[in-house]
Amino acid sequence: MRDRRYSAVTMLRRVSALCRAFAVWQEYRMVERGHAAPTIFSGGIRMIDGLGRHITYLRLSVTDRCDLRCTYCMSENATFLPRKDILSLEEMAVIGHTFAALGVRKIRLTGGEPLIRHNITSLVRSLGALVGSGELDELTMTTNGTLLARHADELVHAGIRRINVSLDTLDPDAFAAITRRYRLGEVMNGLSAADAAGLRIKINRVMQAGVSEDDLDRMIEWCGRRGYDLTLIETMPLGDAGSGSNPVSLSSVRADLATRWQLSPMSDRTGGPARYFHVAETGGRLGLITPLSRHFCDDCNRVRVNCRGELRLCLGSGASVDLRPALRQSAPQKAMMDLIRSSIGSKPAAHAFSALSPQTATWSHLPMHAIGG
Repeated sequence: MRDRRYSAVTMLRRVSALCRAFAVWQEYRMVERGHAAPTIFSGGIRMIDGLGRHITYLRLSVTDRCDLRCTYCMSENATFLPRKDILSLEEMAVIGHTFAALGVRKIRLTGGEPLIRHNITSLVRSLGALVGSGELDELTMTTNGTLLARHADELVHAGIRRINVSLDTLDPDAFAAITRRYRLGEVMNGLSAADAAGLRIKINRVMQAGVSEDDLDRMIEWCGRRGYDLTLIETMPLGDAGSGSNPVSLSSVRADLATRWQLSPMSDRTGGPARYFHVAETGGRLGLITPLSRHFCDDCNRVRVNCRGELRLCLGSGASVDLRPALRQSAPQKAMMDLIRSSIGSKPAAHAFSALSPQTATWSHLPMHAIGG
């Protein structure tokens, strides 16, 4: 009896798998014939890499330019791409819609600083429509906050509900030292405007050597009081600025924080690599992103497209796939689907960063602002 029951279950599983495979094949044939891809069927995943990881998250960079000069991200005299080499917002919209048709459920707009891109809300509206139709679960943005006061309301109206704001300190002088600009007041005004507009806010803080306990504790308390999540990020060895940084292991930071704060692991996930902890004293969430001390490559669900249309399957790899030839064909969505599907299997098993030693790490020659944050 048990053998027959086992055989029946096995047969049902096989039939279910065949039905899913047929649905994917049917959709692909529709795309080949030039028809628009249908809405994603329940549970359907279009992109699975060679290790079985589901690719559901796209980080789309809209510019390599920024109005700050953070020491770990770029040099004071950073050079940027000629404007003619940067994709139009219409082309970026096609890329976003194509990845959504392939099963991506979350898109994050990045830079550089995305809010310095002229008419950025037109792209937000186009991609925000995918959230309204159910083809995306979420459209978000990472910003340094300097221009938020000007754009917060229009971002909400265009379809964004949650943003990440990069902010490494609350001290004006320390902020100027890190960003090479005295603009903390503009960031604070932007956060107030984002609060008023109803945006949910997460603060991203890149951890660097020499940060005092008081400075970090102050930020944890401040985020808790304002209802912001706080995520700490290990400095990544990218470009000349990254290669000169002094990485800090968040394992040691967490151990130090645990002597003053009650931190409890949480199962919460926001679609990215952060592991979250509940801070009992504030009621807030503290996230840790640890690409060096405890990598998260085994379940990586992300790919990046930079502002010139290059698909990067791994942040820590120099390899890229140029989407522009496919993007500029007469049927760009089909051409890109074919190219992306044929490329996704070569996503590396793990990034090339090694441990926490500048002497042994493999540096990427491109800085973060050129790759897309």
